[in-house]
Amino acid sequence: MTGVPASAAGGTGRAPAPGGKLGAAAVNQASLWNIANILTMIRLVLVPGFVMLLLADGGYDPAMRAWAWAAFAVAMITDIFDGHLARTYNLVTDFGKIADPIADKAIMGAALICLSLLGDLPWWVTGVILFRELGITLMRFWVIRHGVIPASRGGKLKTLAQGTATGMYVLALTGPLATLRFWVMAVAVVLTVVTGLDYVRQAIVLRRKGLAAQRVAGGSAL
Repeated sequence: MTGVPASAAGGTGRAPAPGGKLGAAAVNQASLWNIANILTMIRLVLVPGFVMLLLADGGYDPAMRAWAWAAFAVAMITDIFDGHLARTYNLVTDFGKIADPIADKAIMGAALICLSLLGDLPWWVTGVILFRELGITLMRFWVIRHGVIPASRGGKLKTLAQGTATGMYVLALTGPLATLRFWVMAVAVVLTVVTGLDYVRQAIVLRRKGLAAQRVAGGSAL
């Protein structure tokens, strides 16, 4: 029941024409193309272009690496804005929930792996960061039926440190700036480990509370 009289719908009282269903489907499909999702798609498209620019001429062309840095910077900026826009203007979609974290991990993972392949970044740094990021993502899915682990201030600071440090490694820096990027990456690695352990703690607590609530609910139903 819609609560709308038949006369208001055309006076026939008959079921809407098949075209009406197609129209509704078109409207629902159009909602996918909002600004937040478009920014996420741009980030995904930037990944292969970023990789080609970074690895051009064996990865030793400063000009190509500057362009790679520009692509990486655009990806990081869109990462900041797409989530904010989605929450502020109620543009959250199932596509965005899935594609946004994939885009985040893709651009960062591509940058770290390429830098390690070029010998600019130790493989253990890449391994620690990627293990943490993929592990926390899987853990979120593991506890999602009990609740959502919100992004902490430490997690946001970690993202900023990772993006800044990785961007500095993408550029062909020398001298004091090359030394500075080492320490920025060191801070990023420490934040990566510390915030990762904190998320694990939160996940364990959340799961215990969820299981306890289920036991209480099951006992009361008896």
